[in-house]
Amino acid sequence: MIEVSRRALVMTALLATLTAAGVAQQRRDAFVEGRDHPAIAYSTGPVTDAATVLNRRLAEGSLHLGFDPISGYLRSVLDALNVPIESQALVFSQTSSQAPLISMHNPRAVYFNDTAAVGWVRGGSQLEVMAQDGRQGPVFYVLDQRPVSVPQLTRTDQCLSCHLSWDTLGVPGLLLQSVLPLAAEKNAYAMGFVTDHRSPLSERWGGWYVTGQHGATQHLGNVPVMPADRGTGIVNPRDPLESLAGRFDLSGYPSPYSDVVPQMVLAHQSRMTNLLTRLGWEARVAIVGPGAGGDTRVQEAVNDLVDYMLFVDEEALAAPVHGTSGFGERFTAQGPRDTRGRSLRDLDLQRRLLRYPCSYMIYSDAFAALPGPIRDRVYARMWRILQGQERGPRYARLSGADRQAVIQILRETKQDLPPFFL
Repeated sequence: MIEVSRRALVMTALLATLTAAGVAQQRRDAFVEGRDHPAIAYSTGPVTDAATVLNRRLAEGSLHLGFDPISGYLRSVLDALNVPIESQALVFSQTSSQAPLISMHNPRAVYFNDTAAVGWVRGGSQLEVMAQDGRQGPVFYVLDQRPVSVPQLTRTDQCLSCHLSWDTLGVPGLLLQSVLPLAAEKNAYAMGFVTDHRSPLSERWGGWYVTGQHGATQHLGNVPVMPADRGTGIVNPRDPLESLAGRFDLSGYPSPYSDVVPQMVLAHQSRMTNLLTRLGWEARVAIVGPGAGGDTRVQEAVNDLVDYMLFVDEEALAAPVHGTSGFGERFTAQGPRDTRGRSLRDLDLQRRLLRYPCSYMIYSDAFAALPGPIRDRVYARMWRILQGQERGPRYARLSGADRQAVIQILRETKQDLPPFFL
């Protein structure tokens, strides 16, 4: 039954990818050129992502990875990439290349920071790593889970069978899905959909464990998805889970939490990453081959990025959210801060995700790698929105105080602002 369900999930992902390829040819809100277009050269172009740096350090002997009998290289890789244990999110839907090993008693663990993500399955043969290259976007690697003197991460495009689709905007990207429970029928197909900060909490986390206070909303997490997991006695609790201690064997997992706060941050960051990659790719194609609507595609990508970056369509929280792992405190401590102590990493979690509605990813290497004229377009649209010149009802939710705070924080913490922003 587990194998049948796994095939159903894989088939669903494949159908979504094929459908996306066809739909993207008619729509502009996804990149439609190939990933190896001469202006992109995703497969062959140089990269300087964190995994490449890690490999170089391993090869030259300035870094050594420890190997644990249960978790393998997990903890050492997290340390080397500066990925916090507190970011741990546990997913039990069989949506990984190591799907047959995944269940509610053996969930896949995902960890992340601004530039990297690590996936670990207990008993699996490989550690999965995504590293964000400023120019090329997410690049995928695996690390064999066997002790050797000089381990190396190996780049793989196999992950792109799911991580390059309509749902990732036609570029290699991050995919955060909520999966609905499979029916008991033998040939049932998985039903799932992508979620981000625009999604109500009631639609999030299908196939994921969630710990912490999630307000008054009954979400889709903590509910068995695979038929084989039914009858485990694990049901969606009316009272929030403080931790997963006692729910299943936690051997090898560095944390007993699957915290709601990092999962909310990851939901925002996943689409933001894809939007940045898409804009960068559209810009590079337009530069080398002007015409054929290229400039229009670039401007539409700019508009989509800025609207999302300023949380124009964010779904409001029905009640306050509180985490349990300590991720929130670590996340907000990273700054940078203005002279009044404000940061774009300050969490709100009362009405929305961030205290100030502008993405912290404006400080990312991916944003900095955008061609200068394209960054100027991004800033111009930001300025238009922050000055209240966009009159549509979608923009009315940004209060005057929020707009002014974002402008002030950026003036003191962002180095490449154009003159009209100062």
